[in-house]
Amino acid sequence: MTAMLTANNGTRLAVLGLALLALVTLPLWMPGIYYVNVGSQILFYAVFALGLNVLVGYAGLVSLGHAGLFGISAYATGYMLQLGAGHSVAIVVALIVGVASMAVFALLSLRSSGIGFIMITLALGEILWGLAYRWISLTGGDNGISVRGRPAPFGYSLTDPVHFYYAALAVFIVAVVMVAIFVRSPFGASLMGTRDQPRRMNALGYHVWMIRFYACLFSGLLTAVSGILFVYYTNFISPQTLALTSSAEVLLMVISGGPGTLLGPIVGAALVVVIKTVVSGFIERWNFLLGAIFVAIVILVPEGIVPGTVRLWQLITRKRVSAPAANAEAASSEAAP
Repeated sequence: MTAMLTANNGTRLAVLGLALLALVTLPLWMPGIYYVNVGSQILFYAVFALGLNVLVGYAGLVSLGHAGLFGISAYATGYMLQLGAGHSVAIVVALIVGVASMAVFALLSLRSSGIGFIMITLALGEILWGLAYRWISLTGGDNGISVRGRPAPFGYSLTDPVHFYYAALAVFIVAVVMVAIFVRSPFGASLMGTRDQPRRMNALGYHVWMIRFYACLFSGLLTAVSGILFVYYTNFISPQTLALTSSAEVLLMVISGGPGTLLGPIVGAALVVVIKTVVSGFIERWNFLLGAIFVAIVILVPEGIVPGTVRLWQLITRKRVSAPAANAEAASSEAAP
């Protein structure tokens, strides 16, 4: 058993190391800038999915309004830049606005859980979409807001797609480390306790509502970061970004990859972005393909791609370990007088 655990840990570290090496060297082996841009999309959508996963996977709260928070941060960035503010000021204001908006979301939606939480977040997301669509003097309506230029941290202009990719990669790595620390902290354990046994946690003296509220703030922070990366990538923000379909897409990323896991939302984001941006260029009915893949995931690996793959690998490893042991036991029994 100890040898099996050691082998699994070694395999996990090797896979993570290869994945990180592939991400760092992606601009070197990708055939063109187009795929580098696809990689950038995967990174900031993965940050978005990690933020939603804090609620869906670790708190047991399914949100259908996260695209509204994503869009608010993007709009805040674009609006501040239009007012003539610098990039640093725009980013800080967007982070504050995003977290503050999440706080309002939490105050309204944490009055209930389950279906009630889903419906309240859905309603709030639709309200934000309606405001973005109708408040033309602020949001530009269908015309949206254009963002000119990108930051140049440490003298490296992010106008270059490769530079932007590495900036997104740095933010992505920081986000993954933050989520990993969050999940393995005592607060993360208490959050998962509120997901599994809220009444028992309340009886033990934990403030269930406050734990969920802080989790919402952390989720809002990651969502705001992804919204800022999005608006700098596209240099444009419109009400379509806040639509229900955007919330459904990021929820699909979390569920397909594996809620409650660290790698699941990342794999799910890569799957959805690749199908939406790359495969759609070759298959006209790419929505049908995405739906078919999602149905297959729900039927074959209902826990998600990452947990299902881990379960399959453990099954194969267990058979490899048990087969020699069974052969040795059979041989010893035959040799016994």
